[in-house]
Amino acid sequence: MGARGFFICVEGLDGCGKTTQTKLLVRRLRRKRYDAIYTAEPSRGKIGKFIKRHCLHGEKRVSSIIEALLFAADRFEHVEDVIVPAIGKGKIVVSDRYVYSSLAYQGAAGLDLEWIEKVNEHAIHPDLAFFIDVKPEIVVKRLKPKKSVMENLQTQQKVREVYMKFVENGELVKIDGNGSVQEVAESILKAALKGFGKAV
Repeated sequence: MGARGFFICVEGLDGCGKTTQTKLLVRRLRRKRYDAIYTAEPSRGKIGKFIKRHCLHGEKRVSSIIEALLFAADRFEHVEDVIVPAIGKGKIVVSDRYVYSSLAYQGAAGLDLEWIEKVNEHAIHPDLAFFIDVKPEIVVKRLKPKKSVMENLQTQQKVREVYMKFVENGELVKIDGNGSVQEVAESILKAALKGFGKAV
């Protein structure tokens, strides 16, 4: 990897185990003496906190266009304040969600994917991006009582369809998320090490 670090993002449907797996990957990389850090979107920055308070958990949802713009703004702050500085220090940055989440969720809500990509064009491209694939029917059963349209089966099916487009064009590496937590973690670790040009 050289002096520059490495940027990984982990994507998936709500309830697929993505956050657990992202944190596990960071811990496993650290055990192998990689300088890895965990981060997530929405970020801990000012805009990320606003999104969590008013978009994800607020009583009234904003429009998909406003949501997409807010997530893009948070992403730029996240990249500028966290990701780029860490990569510059040679760290491996592992992000729980990134630009593909905007494409999948806002795309599923009906926004044009090319427009979403345009809005996010200044966000750096990850070196490696995973999609933990779990059937929508399974994740819906795992989710808490429906508080958001994003949690219903039809939406999750649409979200998966968008993610699969990026799997098919090679931007996302699909990971079978239907095994045990340890089995999925092992698959992700192997794929990450392969991405570094290393063997397990």
